[in-house]
Parts: sequence; structure tokens; C-alpha cells
Amino acid sequence: MEKKVKTAEKGARGIRIKGRFVEAEKPAVYKKNAYKKLLKSKPCGFHRVVIDKLNVRAGATTILENVSLSIACGALTVIIGKNGAGKSTLIKSILGEIPYEGLIEFRDLKDNTIGNLKVGYVPQHLNMEKNAPVSVYDLVAAYTSRVPVFLHKSKKLYEEIKERLQVFDGASLIDKQVGDLSGGELQRVLLTIACTPVPNLLILDEPVSGIDRNGRKLFYKILNDLKQQYDLSIILVSHDLELTAEYADSVVLLDRTVLKEGEAKEVMGSEEFKEVFGYAAF
Repeated sequence: MEKKVKTAEKGARGIRIKGRFVEAEKPAVYKKNAYKKLLKSKPCGFHRVVIDKLNVRAGATTILENVSLSIACGALTVIIGKNGAGKSTLIKSILGEIPYEGLIEFRDLKDNTIGNLKVGYVPQHLNMEKNAPVSVYDLVAAYTSRVPVFLHKSKKLYEEIKERLQVFDGASLIDKQVGDLSGGELQRVLLTIACTPVPNLLILDEPVSGIDRNGRKLFYKILNDLKQQYDLSIILVSHDLELTAEYADSVVLLDRTVLKEGEAKEVMGSEEFKEVFGYAAF
């Protein structure tokens, strides 16, 4: 079955679906107070991102084998595993960056329908020169607006971006240079971009790597608020087992295939976890 993955990408024309830009997704996001109104769309419990029998191979090497997951809206699913377990490959498969066998779908269980999967993605790092003369306003506007950033600053757009940043505790960052942001501040800005417009699935690839503990706690608190206010699913790849145990609704232990899936205590206290990490966390 053909998969359709929507990902926000730099440009001024909209959301790209398999190389084609779609304008219809954007207008509601830019109306006055529209972003706040989107927050009222709380998780319904019927939406799922379903991954079924996913296989990824590189020549004769199997990187992922028979991976099946069902990720509910309003839930934070954390994927853990050793380096080389296939976590990055799984993310690239969902984003449509590499070929795979199997199925990735967005399902509405209430209506028994299948919709287009809209994905927001927060990478571990942003490839940008530290001294580049780019403000947070410039960065967010470049990724989410039709207004060319090299023109004069639009007061209306400025207020809209500030409003979106506020959702992620980042309104005060709007005039800062991107190169001057701390790791935690940058991740909050990237969250703002990834959630404009609101996706069905938000993917975060080790977003708190290199961030101090206070920054990590704030980031997880924002995610906790996000999953309660948005009708979306969240996948987070992490090596931070302590915060995983505290905040995850579901934990997936991956080593080419799903070794164990369930609540944090169940997975991190399992024999499978002990075999991978050499100890049981619970």
C-alpha cells in the first residue's frame, strides 16, 4: 500500500506530500488565535499510528525485522536500545527517507478509516553556523510562513510566532539569535516548528542530549503538557532511562526487532532489558 507522509520542511508554499505541496493544510494555522484554538483538540483515544511488520534491509543485512507498534494519541512512547539497535532507521522509515517493507498508517478506530500521516520532527541537532545572523523569529518564519523573511518584519506574523512559541515556554526567545540559544532553548524552538501545523505524530530524536538536568526536566514537562492538550502521538528516542521511567506512557525496547513493549517498570525490569543493558532497572 502506498504510504503518504507529510513533513514540515523549509519553504514558503506549504506541506510537502511525496514531493507535492498542499496549501489546504496551512490557512487555519495563520488566522488570529487559531493556534490556541488547536490546543482545545485534546486526545480522543481513537487515533493510532500503526506500524505493522516493518522490515528494513541494506543488501544482505537486516537492520529492522518484523517491527510492529500501535501508538495512541495522547501518549508518549519512548524507544530505547543500545547503539546500532535500529532506532534511527525506524525514524527514517517513518519519515519516508529510506525504503522499507511493511505498513505505516494513521488510523481512526472510531470511524474505521485511514488518513494521511502528518509528521512533525525534532532532530537532535540543527546544522547551522553558530554566528549566522538568524533570529528565532527568522527561523520559525522561514519554516512556517509564506512571508519572505528577507522583507521587513511583519508585526502580525511576529505576534503569531510569539504566540506559538509561548506554548513551548519560548516567547521570550523570539528576538534572540539562534546561535546564542542554549540546547534546551533551541529544542523548544524546534518543537514550535515541528508542531506548526499540528501533526498526527511528533518524533523526537534524542532531543535532550547534551542538555543539563533542569533543561531536560523542563523539556519533558512541556512534552507532558503537549500530549494532554494535542490530539497527537509522540515517539521519543532516548538514552535517558531515569526520565524515561518518569514520563513515558509506553516504552519500546528495540534491538533490530521489538524485544519488549509496555509500561516503563515492566520493560526496564524485564529479562530482555537485562540482556541488553546488563542490569534490571526495577
